[in-house]
Amino acid sequence: MSLPVAVLSALFGGAAAAFLPRVTHRLSVPRGSPPRAVCATCQTSFSTWVSVGAPCRCAPPPVWTIATGALVTGLLGATVGPTPLLAVLLPAAVLGILLAAVDLRCLRLPNPLVAVLAAVTVVPLGLSALLIGEPDRLARAGLAALLTGLVYLLVALLPGAGLGLGDVKLAAVLCFTLGFAGWPAVAIGLLTPHLINGPIALTLLLTRRAKRRTALPLGPALLIGALVALVTT
Repeated sequence: MSLPVAVLSALFGGAAAAFLPRVTHRLSVPRGSPPRAVCATCQTSFSTWVSVGAPCRCAPPPVWTIATGALVTGLLGATVGPTPLLAVLLPAAVLGILLAAVDLRCLRLPNPLVAVLAAVTVVPLGLSALLIGEPDRLARAGLAALLTGLVYLLVALLPGAGLGLGDVKLAAVLCFTLGFAGWPAVAIGLLTPHLINGPIALTLLLTRRAKRRTALPLGPALLIGALVALVTT
């Protein structure tokens, strides 16, 4: 483990996460609705998308968001080390935190955010594999993304599956990245989300805080699964 890399990565993640609360607040709206133009609490108009700290003056400091950003990127820096892959994973991790926050609030993974995540991972990883002469690695990543996308799409089309197309797209993008680490990483990344959401769903059912058809956000679990896979393989 490289301590300086881990510390610098954590500083990057914490600093970048400080810019997420307002974006999260504005995007956390029902499907089909435009981004929020005013604060949901005090009705103050938002003049910009970018603001450091709380989304509005009426909100508390985003301590947990900043801490999460620092923790996630610090873990990646400590395990991946000073490699070109880390330069791809750090901004992807910040985008992942934004996606998870929006999904937790409104059960939605906005297509533009998933597309940006794909752009900052698939494009540089694909180009790097070609430049360093590792087409097999690129083929494995593409196959992992394709198979994952197809399986998740089939599940999403089942009646009452509770799986959205945003989950399908996110899973495919994440598995492209995991495919570069190898099939064990793909397996861990696909299994872990269900080990996370399964007990949560069971607990909610047993405590009668949810019904069988109650939708649960899968995006955060998919992102945690990808992180677990990357830091353990």
